[in-house]
Amino acid sequence: MSTLQLVLADLAAEGAALDALVAGLAEDGWATPTPAAGWSVAHQIAHLHWTDRVALLAVDQPAALAEVMAQAQANPVGFVDEAAEEGARLPPGELLAAWRGGRERLVARLATVEPGRKLAWFGPPMSAASMATARLMETWAHGLDVAEALGRAPEPTARLQHVARLAVRTRDFAFRLHDLPVPAEEFRIELAAPDGSRWDFGPAGARQKVTGPALDLCLLAAQRRHRDDLALVATGPDAETWLGIIQVFAGPPGPGRPATA
Repeated sequence: MSTLQLVLADLAAEGAALDALVAGLAEDGWATPTPAAGWSVAHQIAHLHWTDRVALLAVDQPAALAEVMAQAQANPVGFVDEAAEEGARLPPGELLAAWRGGRERLVARLATVEPGRKLAWFGPPMSAASMATARLMETWAHGLDVAEALGRAPEPTARLQHVARLAVRTRDFAFRLHDLPVPAEEFRIELAAPDGSRWDFGPAGARQKVTGPALDLCLLAAQRRHRDDLALVATGPDAETWLGIIQVFAGPPGPGRPATA
C-alpha cells in the first residue's frame, strides 16, 4: 500500500468514527455546545464539510479555490466562523448527508492525483498525501470537540501517527508564524504511542528534544489542550519555545484552550 493509499484509508476511518458519534443524534443534539466558543456540534460538522468541499476545489478547480483563498485573506478572522454558521443552519439530516458525500468524494478524488502534483492551499502547496493528512488531522481534532460535547471519550488510535508526523513537519511554520527565527537543527521527538510502542522523529543525538505521550503532542498541536495539562517534556530552549507556539493547522495563531487547573 502506498503512503497516499494508507493515509486515505485512515482518513476514511477517522471520518467514520466521527460519523458514528453524530449519526444517531436527535435534532436538538446537533445544537449541543462544544468546547469551541460559539460552535455547536452542527458547526463542527459544517466546518468539516466546508473544508472538504474547498479541498475538492484544490484538486479539480484551482481557479475557484483562488477566489475562496482571496475571500479568506480579506476576512481572516470571521471567514471560517461565517462558513460554519451557514452550514449549521441546514437541517441535521441534510448536513449529515452532505458531509458524508463530500468526504467520500474527496477521498476518491485525492486517490487520482498524479504523483508529484502540488495542490494549492491556505498554507504552502501540498501533495495529495499531505492534503489527506491535513484533513485527517482536522477530522480528528473537531471530532474531539464533538466527543467532549456529547460526554464521550474516544480511544486514541494508531491514526494519531499521521497527526504527530504533521506536527513535527510543521515546526518551521509555527516559528515563522510567530516571527521567530527557525532553529537550524532538527529536534528529536520521542512519543509513547497508544499501543505502548514508540514513535520517533529526528536524529537520536539532537540537542533539542521533546518526549511524552503521542496523544499529548497531538492535543497540543491541534490546540485542544493547554500545555499545563499535558505530560510533555522539552529539553533545550528551542524545543521549549516550540511547545509554546506549536500549531498543526493553517491560518493565524489560535487562542488555544485554557488550562483546567
